Amino acid sequence: MICVLSGGTGTPKLIQGLKEVLDSEDLSIIVNTVENNYFSGVYVSGDIDVVMYTLADMINEEFWYGIKGDTFITNNFLEEIGCPEPLKIGDRDRATKIEKTIRLSEGYTLSEIVEIQKNNLNIKSKIIPMSDVDSDIKIVTDIGELDFHDFLIDKQCEPEVLDVVYSNVPPSNQLIQTIEESDMVILGPSNPITSIMPILSIEGVKEALKNKFVVAVSPIVGTEPVSGPAGKFMNALGYEISPIGIGEMYKDFVDYLVIDNQDKDLVDNLKNIVPNVGVTNIMMKSLDIKIDLAKFILDLKK
Repeated sequence: MICVLSGGTGTPKLIQGLKEVLDSEDLSIIVNTVENNYFSGVYVSGDIDVVMYTLADMINEEFWYGIKGDTFITNNFLEEIGCPEPLKIGDRDRATKIEKTIRLSEGYTLSEIVEIQKNNLNIKSKIIPMSDVDSDIKIVTDIGELDFHDFLIDKQCEPEVLDVVYSNVPPSNQLIQTIEESDMVILGPSNPITSIMPILSIEGVKEALKNKFVVAVSPIVGTEPVSGPAGKFMNALGYEISPIGIGEMYKDFVDYLVIDNQDKDLVDNLKNIVPNVGVTNIMMKSLDIKIDLAKFILDLKK
C-alpha cells in the first residue's frame, strides 16, 4: 500500500498520476484539516474535498478547488440579496458540504462522513482526515496573530509572517495505523508549513515515519514555491527557500527527496542532509508528466 500525505494543492496533481499506475485499493491519502471551518452555514473541509474530487475525476483543475462544470446559482443569489459569501461555493460542491454539516450535527465523526461520501462517489482509495477534531494554525504576523483563513483570504497573504503555531489535536483513528501498514509513504509537494507539517506535528506521526520508506517531493523549484505562499512561511521559520530548506525540514525521517531537473546542481549539498536524492521533472503540467513522476517515485523502492 502507498500512503500519501496531502494538502489541497500540489499533491492532488501527483495523486492524479498515482491513481493511473496503482490499483485504487492500494492508495491511501492522509489529508490536512487545519483549514476546516464553517462558512455560509456549511462545514468546509477544503483539502479533503479537493482530494476526494481528484480521486473521483471531478476536480476543477482551473482553480484546484470545487467541482468542474459546477454552477453558482446559490452563490450569485446570496450576493444579489446582500449576503455575499466569504468563500465562493458552487452548487454541487455546496451539497457535499451540506451533507457534512448535517451528519456532524447528528454525531458522525469527520472520518465516518468522508468514508460515506467517498464510497458514494465510487472511490476505492482511502481518504483519511489527519484528525476528527477541528484544528487551526495561527499565523503570527507584523499586524498580530491571524487564523490561517484570515491570512490567506482576507489579508491575501500580505502581512509579514513571524511565526506559525500549530494546534495540538489527536490523530484520527486510522492515521497511525495507515502509516504503519504502508509500503511507502509519500510527502506530496503541498505547502510544507501549512499542509504537511500540521500532519507531522500530530503525536506519533514522525515516530511512525522513521520506520517506513519515505519519499518527499519538493514543492520548491529553484528559490520559489511551485504555487502559493510556502516561501513566506519557510522564511519565517528559518528555512532556506529552496530544496535545501525542504531537506532540512524532513531530514529526520525521509529516505529520498525528489527535486526538479533544474535543481540538479544541489544534489551534492542535499546528500549531506538527506540519504538519497532523486532528480526528475516535477513540474506537473500534463497528465503524462504526472504519471511519469508517479512511476519515478514508486521505482525508488525497487
